Amino acid sequence: MAALPSGVLGALDPTSDRAVFRQIADQLREAIDKGRFKEGAKLPSEAELTEHFGVSRMTVRNSLSILQSEGLVSSEHGRGVFVRPRPPVRRLASDRFARRHRDQGKSAFTVEAEAAGSRPEVDSLEVREERSTPEISARLGSARKVLARRRRYLLDGKPVEFATSYLPLDIARNTPIAEPNPGPGGIYARLEELGHRLEHFDEEVRARMPAPDEVKTLRLASGVPVIHLVRTAYDTEGRAVEVCDTVMAADAYVLAYQLPAT
Repeated sequence: MAALPSGVLGALDPTSDRAVFRQIADQLREAIDKGRFKEGAKLPSEAELTEHFGVSRMTVRNSLSILQSEGLVSSEHGRGVFVRPRPPVRRLASDRFARRHRDQGKSAFTVEAEAAGSRPEVDSLEVREERSTPEISARLGSARKVLARRRRYLLDGKPVEFATSYLPLDIARNTPIAEPNPGPGGIYARLEELGHRLEHFDEEVRARMPAPDEVKTLRLASGVPVIHLVRTAYDTEGRAVEVCDTVMAADAYVLAYQLPAT
């Protein structure tokens, strides 16, 4: 069996009180972080790692299990363990909501996808009227009923986020916003056509581990967290005209913040 290339992985530290399988995981993680194993690359086999480190196969498996739980690698039956691709979309909040994009008939997600060189899709679309939750009602200024638009976003066929927009029913009912396809520029373009010129957005962001239904919806690998983002859109009169509750795969985005509407 051929030895691993020199310098890719080091040796274990017999004087360390850190468990051997964790030391191996540390070395593999460092090699991935420093690009010695590129995205999509196959890691050395269990047999190669066993020989290199002089440990049992079970020890190597425990090391790889750590990396899988962190979302760094994925195992493909019969093929091996591969570094998970992590092509982040740079979410430029200072640009994605710019009015010029709406004027060109582009939604914020389309702008992001084009910047990443990816193909955007929307599926699992549901539009319905419903009673507002207390939290959404408070954000929208005590609106009791809302139009809810739920959809899943995909880039190149891979789910990356699931979002629900809540709009006051007195604004959205019987308008293109209530249609499955609201038209060029999305619901923000329609809001401005209805006289609600957007002035600014507030976004609240936190990271957490996903709920089981979110793992299924976004097809998340083990150990991948999500970014939970709640955005409120305000018009020039200071009225909250939309609340968007979004869950994103944390390995799909790089977030940058400054939120003008123009």
